[in-house]
Amino acid sequence: MQLDHEFDDISGYAGRIGFTPAIYGRYVDFPLSQADQGVIAADVKELSTQKSSLMLTLEPREDLQAVDDGSLQVLTENLIAWNKAGVPVMVRFAHEMNGAWYPWGQQPALYVQKFRQVAAAVHKAPQAAMLWSPNEGSGYPFAGGEHEVQKGSADAAAMDTNHDGQLTEEDDPYAPYWPGDDAVDWVGLSVYHFGQAYPWGENVVPEPGKLADKITGDFKNDLVDDKAVPNFYQEYAEGHQKPFAISETGAFYNPSRSDGASELAIKEAWWNQLFDPGLQQRFPRLKMALWFEFSKEENQPGTPVIDWRTTVSPGIKDSFTKAIPRSFMTAPLH
Repeated sequence: MQLDHEFDDISGYAGRIGFTPAIYGRYVDFPLSQADQGVIAADVKELSTQKSSLMLTLEPREDLQAVDDGSLQVLTENLIAWNKAGVPVMVRFAHEMNGAWYPWGQQPALYVQKFRQVAAAVHKAPQAAMLWSPNEGSGYPFAGGEHEVQKGSADAAAMDTNHDGQLTEEDDPYAPYWPGDDAVDWVGLSVYHFGQAYPWGENVVPEPGKLADKITGDFKNDLVDDKAVPNFYQEYAEGHQKPFAISETGAFYNPSRSDGASELAIKEAWWNQLFDPGLQQRFPRLKMALWFEFSKEENQPGTPVIDWRTTVSPGIKDSFTKAIPRSFMTAPLH
């Protein structure tokens, strides 16, 4: 479960649903500040009592160059301490690096270099693993983003995987960012239902099979055709023999809109796809999925506040908790 720790906490979430998720996510800036180290240590203390794991998303918001020997040493020391406290840690470094919305985005050469350095530091800890986690490729190369690659740059050339001199949806959204088998323990994707087409805004029930089709690059509706997107699962989970995670997921609901589908109809349709036993059968390497339990402004026209959460509204929460397979949880709370 990806929690918004500004407004939520581990025990509060578990108390609402009556079970302890197997893994909780936290987002922190990297290099780690003293304050963040303390906050994570407090999380670890609580997680150890619940027998849960931690997904730590490291966000190098200053610059990828801030990843240096000193920051990596601090990371290793903390990971070893957190592991000794009984909590395994999944490290997701610079997620969605193929996007144009983060400062570390669309810099494939430097990203790969820094990912490998972080991986070497992480692998010194006994129960820590590296998750490589791009955004699913629909809409790539995400033109117009704040951190869009500069035309004519070496990074743009690396992203031009079909070598036609331009960046389009025909270019591979994943391959330029692959750090290598030795650096990657898990592969994952951010996969959301945002609606039918950009610019998102309408409250629309997701199409049947959309979650799986986003993973395989087979999604198509009247407005979107993702057939050029590679099959991520086949290429990276099967092809590189790695366990697969849906690192972030959720279904778009805009509370400011009075028209369209209901919140329950939208979110229930999405979590039913996530929890469908057929998804595990189709993707046997799928070992982990985390719902994005946030309400936040999204970078789109009007910057609306989108409510991705499932456990705040009683009606939504009750339906969600009844749908969760117990394999997604650890022991019930008593």
